[in-house]
Parts: sequence; structure tokens; C-alpha cells
Amino acid sequence: MFKISVPSLAVAMALTASVQAADLAAFWTDTQRGGNSFNRLPPDASYYAALRGYGASWVRLSYDKWKPEQRDFLMGNADDYRRLSAVDLATLKASVAQADAAGLKVVIAPLSLPLSRWSQNNDGKFDDRIWQDKAHWKAAGQFWQDLARALKDTPGIAAYNLVNEPAPEKEGGLPEHASPAEMQAWYAKAKGGSRDLLAFYNYLIAQVRAVDPDTPIMVDAGWYGAADAFAYWPKALEDKRVLYSFHMYEPYQATSGPNLKRKQPYRYPGEVPFAGKTQPWNKERVARYLDTVNGWARSLSIAPEQIVMGEFGCVRMLDSCSQYLDDVLSYAEDKRYHWAFYSFREDAWDAMDYELGHAKVHWRYWDAMEKGQPDPVKRRATPEFEPIRKRLQQR
Repeated sequence: MFKISVPSLAVAMALTASVQAADLAAFWTDTQRGGNSFNRLPPDASYYAALRGYGASWVRLSYDKWKPEQRDFLMGNADDYRRLSAVDLATLKASVAQADAAGLKVVIAPLSLPLSRWSQNNDGKFDDRIWQDKAHWKAAGQFWQDLARALKDTPGIAAYNLVNEPAPEKEGGLPEHASPAEMQAWYAKAKGGSRDLLAFYNYLIAQVRAVDPDTPIMVDAGWYGAADAFAYWPKALEDKRVLYSFHMYEPYQATSGPNLKRKQPYRYPGEVPFAGKTQPWNKERVARYLDTVNGWARSLSIAPEQIVMGEFGCVRMLDSCSQYLDDVLSYAEDKRYHWAFYSFREDAWDAMDYELGHAKVHWRYWDAMEKGQPDPVKRRATPEFEPIRKRLQQR
């Protein structure tokens, strides 16, 4: 039997790690198109195969709805983080392995961090603790160091998205969609404090890099990932393997679920309230809004392949949803940004599951959710899904 010596084994492992690191870096040099997975049950092989079958190359994977071993998945308890849950970690790795087998790269995207629990797992309350004291960052840093150590050699992982939709500005005195000048003035005062998002990211990245020097890191803009919230960032982050992500649901008053309940829903294209003013929204207005990202990135010499539209979508029952998706994707494709639509076959919220078309979802969907069973509803390509489907097939 051929035997490998310990020194040879060490060299082989080093070479494997080097190849994997180069592969991860190369992955993001071309435009990558994918979907978000925010399911209540860990996705299985058929789920990932279906997404890959449409042509997707990556999936942004959130685990916070999965059944945890303790209070919070992976963290045990976000109020008092001690160590990763071995049971939950095994569940996550198993799902990542199935995605990898299907040919999808995975971006790990937690919705919660220690002392920052996702509101839907927190009785609907926004958890601001992590932004109130820089000492609270330490637990989040330890969590990410532990997670990076556990995942760094896991095949298929293409990036760590440090936290989904951070909002240090929410209770920090900065209005949503403020002007660039107002944002910059706010940041000048917040800089160095507990609500300094750039400093927070640099801190977490340092913790990750202590155990994993290679895996790319993805960071969301502030104010829940808003495209215009990059406006106050005066510089790029210190790490060179960073992807900058924004989310696109604007104008939210038109694209969101509550709009369906209005006696006269806002239409797209049409006049829609935004940032305190009612204004026309159409393809050109979408482009002007997203140009805030493009202008910011160009001013800091951040390359297009470092920009990600990490989420975008609209409620599928709106008559103009497919037009909106088409307009948003046209912009992202023109700029060569990576993107992931929200969301693919979500088993806990059907409103942005475009394969369901325009009609109400079958009652079996809700019955399965109540019983904690897998979603039994069959999906198909629909006109609502077409703007996404046709672009996923681009190679």
C-alpha cells in the first residue's frame, strides 16, 4: 500500500488550500448570478439541483429560520455566545455539501449575530445592542472567528457575508435615504464609535483573517443594505478580498407586501412615495438610484467585480413585478455586478417566489408550514420569473 509521509501530507494540504484559495478568487472575476435561500428547513439536494438547473452559479444561504439545537441556530444563544453548536454546524455543512455537489457556490449569510438577533426571531423587535457599545463587538468577532475556522476548508463556500442588512443608523439619528451630505455629516460624528459600520467590519474581518486568510468576505451597506447607504463610506475596507453588497427593493412602497392591501396600490412605473416625496419611478429612476453605488465605487476605484446586488425583488402578485425585475436586472447586467434574486422556493413566505406566478399559493403550502413538513407545492417557470430565468442562463 502506498503511504504518504507526514511532511508530504502537510505539503499536499498546503497545495490544496492554495488551489482552493485561487479558485475562490477566480470565481468572482466573472459575473455570477444566483438566488437567495431563506428557508425554514435546510435545503436538500433537489432544491439546489433545481436552482442550478436554471443556470445559477451561487446561492446566498441563510440558516436563521432552521430549527436550532438551542435558542439560536449555530450561536446557541445570541444573548450569551460561548461556542458554535456542533449539531447545528453539522446541519449547515451537510446542506453546503449538497449545494456543492449540485455545482453551486455558497455564500454564508447570517441574519443574526451575538447581541444582534434578527427581529423575526426576537418577537418582532429590532435588536440594537451590538451598536450601543463597541465592547459588544467582541462576541460577534469570536463567533465569526469560530465559524471561519470551522468552514475555511469546506468545499463550495465562496464567501462569508458577515451579517445581513445591518442598520447601525436606525437608532443612531440618521434618517433612511438621507441626502449624501446628511449621511456624511452623520458619519463624521459616528466615526470611531459603536455605530461605525466600517470599523465594525474591519474588526470582524481581522478576526476572520486570523484563522482564514483566503475566503472572500461580503459586506452589506448600512440601513438594511440600501444602495444609497454607501454614500457616507469615505474609503474602501482594509481587506482586499472584499465584495460590497447592496439590496434593491426601492421604491419599497410599491414593491412590498403592504402595497397589495391599499385600496389603490402604487404602480410601477408610476408615482410612488420615496424619501418623503412622491416622485415618478421607472427604469430611468431605478438607474439613477442605483447609480449611487456605481458612482461611489468608481470614486474609490472599487472594481465592478467587487460589487454584488445581494438581494432584489418585488411582491409577485403586483401586476408590474416582472417589469420591475427586468429594469433592475438590466442595470446590474450592464454594470457587470454579481446578483442573487430574492428568493428561490422559499417555504416560509411565498410573496417573492416567482415560480408561483401571480395566483395565491395552494393551501398545502401553509399546511406544511404549520406541521413543520417540507413544502409540497410544485414550481414552474412563469412570466413573473422570466426576467430572472433568461438571465440565469447567460454564461
